[in-house]
Amino acid sequence: MNFTRWSARLPGTQRRAARGTEGSVPAARGEYGPQLEHADTPDTGPADPAGVPALEDFTVREIVGRLPGLVALVYGPEHRIAYVNDAYAAAFGPRPAGSTVADTCPEAEELGLLPLMDQVLRSGKPRTVKSRRTQDGGSYTVTCLPVESPRLPDGGVLVHAADVTDHAEAAERLRASERRHRETAVTLQRSLLPQELEQPDDLRIAATYQPGVADAAVGGDWYDVITLGAGRTALVIGDVMGRGVRAAAVMGQLRTAVRAYARLDLPPHEVLQLLDGLAAEIDASQIATCVYAVHDPNEGKLVYASAGHLPILVRHEDGTVRRAADPTGPPLGTGGWLHTSGTIALPPGSTAVLYTDGLVERRREDIDEGVAALERALSGATGTPQVVCDRLLRSLGITAEHDDDVAVLVVQHPARKGAVAELFHNAALELLGGVEAAPRARAFASGVLASWRFPVELCDLGVLATSELVANSLQHGTPPMRLRLRRTDRRLIIEVTDGDDHLPRRRRAETEDEAGRGISIIATIASSWGSRRTPGGGKAVWCEFALPD
Repeated sequence: MNFTRWSARLPGTQRRAARGTEGSVPAARGEYGPQLEHADTPDTGPADPAGVPALEDFTVREIVGRLPGLVALVYGPEHRIAYVNDAYAAAFGPRPAGSTVADTCPEAEELGLLPLMDQVLRSGKPRTVKSRRTQDGGSYTVTCLPVESPRLPDGGVLVHAADVTDHAEAAERLRASERRHRETAVTLQRSLLPQELEQPDDLRIAATYQPGVADAAVGGDWYDVITLGAGRTALVIGDVMGRGVRAAAVMGQLRTAVRAYARLDLPPHEVLQLLDGLAAEIDASQIATCVYAVHDPNEGKLVYASAGHLPILVRHEDGTVRRAADPTGPPLGTGGWLHTSGTIALPPGSTAVLYTDGLVERRREDIDEGVAALERALSGATGTPQVVCDRLLRSLGITAEHDDDVAVLVVQHPARKGAVAELFHNAALELLGGVEAAPRARAFASGVLASWRFPVELCDLGVLATSELVANSLQHGTPPMRLRLRRTDRRLIIEVTDGDDHLPRRRRAETEDEAGRGISIIATIASSWGSRRTPGGGKAVWCEFALPD
């Protein structure tokens, strides 16, 4: 057998110099010579002094027996054992010569070597398997090499196994650490997402979040639904660039800030303006995209602001899909930019979709192609919001093996008909003139509430609230003034708008004060109340009454 044909191909083995070291493998002829004693002597040509041992002077058994790797030589189609070295015998025990691997080498079965040796005999090419584990917990990387010899007419296989148990255990510890890290990030992120979505009176909403595959660190995708009062709803979706616990923590802080700013009932672009400054303070190295939109059932549209996020898509009842305009500002955390608000229609019967880039972004594809594919999928997606969510994920090929986080928020503005439509009504009155506007408003409210068949007690409370809101507007506001009454299946909403932008506040009125009790009365009799500035100047003051079950 020609040892020189395969000795250089054994993984994990090295030639050692034979300079006085007992048991080491000598170098090949001419590799080392006397010139090594004088490193500065110029090399004048290959040295071949007499008496230097050559590789051919050593037997294969002598060399292979001292290799640190596990070596076995088998021959024939039945893979009979011809030889195992000392390292192999120490690891798995001695093996009788002439026995078959299948009968006497259980480790070969555990490592899956029998099919591998068959392939090597058939193809005459080496094969390697990496980090295979045995039942005793050891891990080995095994290379099978074809052997040709006149004494082996049916061929043979040289099996070399390197013990990589330490490496395998270290890799497993690393993987376990990464799993724990990812599980922590996923748990943190899921805990920071809304556990149950708020369901406004006029909208039907569903959302889904799917983290990336196990070997991809979780990102910072989030969504939220916030009821603002007076039937208005804020919709939010965002994505923190980066991955892991850090991104999830930044996401949680931004989501909390959005909910706080939403309570101020600011226009969408002002909310993003505040978030932009906060994002830079939280972590200047983290950038986030975000869409903040507000739905007002009286207007039938979404007023939104986008900080570098993907466009909102709206599917109308006839199946046509509209795409919101480009982002109205750069991502959060960049600073130095004034965001603006845009609008997109959301009439009854339509469905809006807010999403993160994991839904539409693919490697080697322009992201516009992904958005276009989402538009096509949305045009045929009908059913409840949750059904639409599931259909969009399937249509875009999102599976459990997807390599990026995905968040989707589906919002439907249902077209109500029949008996259900009777539970939703609107009525409005322009408040013209001076002090005579107050009795007209009370008479209008009394007639409308009675026609809506509310209980007498609720009608009286509604008329009282109308009187106080109108009186407050007449005293402190400026024209134009407007009274709006709205009922849903859950509540009665009374709202008065005027042209002055000074918001009222509740204060304690002294006994001798003749004014200052109106807002306190509203806060006492109503389920909730609030105020906000309206676009173009002016304000709206509102209150709500929960309907009896």
